[in-house]
Amino acid sequence: MIPEDSRFESDPDLVIRSELGTEPGLPKGWEVGTPDPADRFDVARLTHLLRAHERDGRGWAASGVDDVLVEVSERGLRMRENVVVRDESGEIRAWGSVHDRAEGRMLFVHIVERDLPENIANRCSALLVEWAVGQARAVGAARGLEVQQIDTGAFADDDRQHQWLEGSGFERVRTWWQMSRPVTSDEATLTGSPDHWEQDGVVFRLVRRTGAGMPDESDLREVHEVLESAFVDHFNSYEETFEEFLFRLREDPGHRWDHWWLAELTDDETPQPVGALVGTVSESSSGPDGSYVAYLGVLEAARGRGVAKGLLRTIIADAASRGRDRVGLEVDADSPTGAAGLYTSMGWKTKYVTESWHRDVPVDPDQG
Repeated sequence: MIPEDSRFESDPDLVIRSELGTEPGLPKGWEVGTPDPADRFDVARLTHLLRAHERDGRGWAASGVDDVLVEVSERGLRMRENVVVRDESGEIRAWGSVHDRAEGRMLFVHIVERDLPENIANRCSALLVEWAVGQARAVGAARGLEVQQIDTGAFADDDRQHQWLEGSGFERVRTWWQMSRPVTSDEATLTGSPDHWEQDGVVFRLVRRTGAGMPDESDLREVHEVLESAFVDHFNSYEETFEEFLFRLREDPGHRWDHWWLAELTDDETPQPVGALVGTVSESSSGPDGSYVAYLGVLEAARGRGVAKGLLRTIIADAASRGRDRVGLEVDADSPTGAAGLYTSMGWKTKYVTESWHRDVPVDPDQG
């Protein structure tokens, strides 16, 4: 269930001092605090920091104001907490965000301005990490855990971020290929109607809608159950409740209900859900939008029936029918399912590479 109150500690000074036992040690006039989502200057500054972080890490920026508001808005703070470091003029120079993603797994965003002097940048980084460690203890204790994982990411070519993470006790645990495939207008007929089509005993369809236009809850639960079952043995899979799953996906700025598909076997009288794809829209300010495969899962018992390929063809056809020019996705470079081979065979190519870095935090500091 989604908690009414956040499991995190909202006072950043209290969290940092509980970890360091001392003052933060910033330059004179610099302060640790929280961003104000109602302050357009704070939101603009966070957006600038995020985009600069992306440009330096992979060569271009894609995030915008909506991505920042997911982290800092009142709705987002039900499952998140944020900290910022401000200079003597009040300008934000570093930003950290934590997300209570699922039981045992806490996501951590770690961004430090690129133009800071090295000694100050290092200090800001250390403060963000120690704050995240304190938040990991808080959320882990609230969930009744002995150990809370911190899961953070880095671009593969971001050496500065790598040095900070390694020096702070994080371990590089996985590599992810961020892939993209061009879409042409003629692919709109790839499947017939992407809303509902059938091939070799498998029906591919959008989740149903109620009379009020909202998605059918039973279909949404089928999507959740298929994905939970399909990923149960995958790397760093943590069980997520239906409520947590739905709340998190609806926060995505690219979320659209008409981008959720189910695949069902029709071997028996009652169709059996065996695959699911959740897509989003990747909006662009300088050209056509794209589609993105946020989740694609197929039950093990149905593999070899063309389910994954059919779902991918569905989102390609849907993207083409909407005038979009690409479909993106992420794949585990070490996936045991051979997913990368399927994507490559269907035209996907790696655009850039990211990494997962983890640190396990004992909830009781005396055990660490």
